[in-house]
This record gives sequence, C-alpha cells and structure tokens, in this order.
Amino acid sequence: MLTNAAEAILVMVAVGTIGVLGQTPKKVTRAEAMSAATTKVQPEYPAMAKQLKIEGTVELEVSIAESGAVEDVVITSGNPVLTRPAADAVKKWKFAPFVQDGKAVKAVAPITIIFKRPA
Repeated sequence: MLTNAAEAILVMVAVGTIGVLGQTPKKVTRAEAMSAATTKVQPEYPAMAKQLKIEGTVELEVSIAESGAVEDVVITSGNPVLTRPAADAVKKWKFAPFVQDGKAVKAVAPITIIFKRPA
C-alpha cells in the first residue's frame, strides 16, 4: 500500500513525464509514410527462409523523429524468420519530415514488408 507522499510523488512524476514527452506523435497512414520515404533499404532475404521456401508479409510500426530518421521499429506481425531482417532494414530508412501546424513533428506509421522468394 502506498503512502499519501508516495502517491503524490507518483502523480508528480507522471505529470512531469507527460510534459517532457510533449504531444502524441502524429499518426500517418501507410500510403503517407511510403510517399514520404526518401531512402528505403531493402531487407536481406534470410538464407533459412530461402531454404525453407518461406514467403510472407511483415507488419511493422515505425516511430519517426522530427528529422525524418527512424527512432524505433516495433514488429506487429509476421513469420519470425522474416521479422528481424525486415525491422533491421526499416531502421535504416529515412523520411521527409512530417509537418503539423507548420512545424516538423514526430510520427508513427505502419509499414508492410513483403518477402517473396527470388526466382
């Protein structure tokens, strides 16, 4: 059980954190993100996936800084053999900054990477 002082500190920390983090990142669509992508590094097709004839789609959620650099990539779905190469490649992508109210802002976007076996 927390004391009143501990509860007050937790509230102050939570309020302070919200102030430091600022606004919620702008959510952009997959199409907006792909249009804003200025550099797209293609993922390496894993040797194991080639051997096992694995193909598939990897869904990612990408956090983009005000500068357009990728800050974080979260894997939301996909075959585990394919997810790491997809995330590693998208971490190297660059985007034109997303603007809101005339100012560059952080953004969050869904990205889809499709793996098809090379012919």
